[in-house]
Amino acid sequence: MTYQGPRPDIGIIGGSGFYEFLDDPERVAVETPFGPPSADLAIGDVDGRTVAFLPRHGERHQFPPHLVNYRANLWALRSVGVRQVLAPCAVGSLKPELGPGTFVVPDQVVDRTWGRGQTVYDLEGDVVHVAFADPYCPRGRQVVLNDAGAAAGEVVDGGTLVVIQGPRFSTRAESQWHSAAGWSVVGMTGMPEASIARELAMCFTTVAMVTDHDAGVAEGEHVTHAEVLKIFAGNIDRLKALLRQVIGNLPGPESDADATCSCRRVLDGMKLPIELP
Repeated sequence: MTYQGPRPDIGIIGGSGFYEFLDDPERVAVETPFGPPSADLAIGDVDGRTVAFLPRHGERHQFPPHLVNYRANLWALRSVGVRQVLAPCAVGSLKPELGPGTFVVPDQVVDRTWGRGQTVYDLEGDVVHVAFADPYCPRGRQVVLNDAGAAAGEVVDGGTLVVIQGPRFSTRAESQWHSAAGWSVVGMTGMPEASIARELAMCFTTVAMVTDHDAGVAEGEHVTHAEVLKIFAGNIDRLKALLRQVIGNLPGPESDADATCSCRRVLDGMKLPIELP
């Protein structure tokens, strides 16, 4: 890593359409103990705040959800200074009232993935257990909810995101099972992204954009990838407006010693087997 500019304390993990979100970004290659991240980081200015952007699926959308290197992505962001992560994602709705174009700010997550690198603490040394009862940053969620009306219209406060392995969509039976459990939306990338951020003592906030009703929720044909992309593209400007507003209102840079957020204090008093960046 050769980046010598202002250190970003805010990171965005999202689609490649966010490159133009940054003013005059600098590309930064970062090496991690877990291999390369999905792409070089792009670090630039958003209304006076220094922000790092990382395309979750790579610059060419070449990494399917189960092959994204989540550990390398979060490690790379932390290594340049990021301590607050905004992670928008596309999801299917598990409730009839949550139609396409709805923004949901979940407060819980259910992990149904497998085979993904789940922890940064499995390279050597002692096992590390981190608290994850409340997986999303309370400060970040509140900023999103406070800013949503002015920037992007009403959003849904709370709900459970269930993360499936992908890359296929759910069967009708699976979708009905998820809905019957009381869960709100379904996606493929929210885990272990959120839990790794917690292991790295980073604040993590998800904004889930509904692109469709999942297969077992609504009548009619099954969801297609083309339909998902169409809905996402039609709402990307609303999402960008919301994130721009949120970036301006997130807490300013804090040292690890001075931070009061529970996300940032989760490792206090623990003996870590590796040194964090």
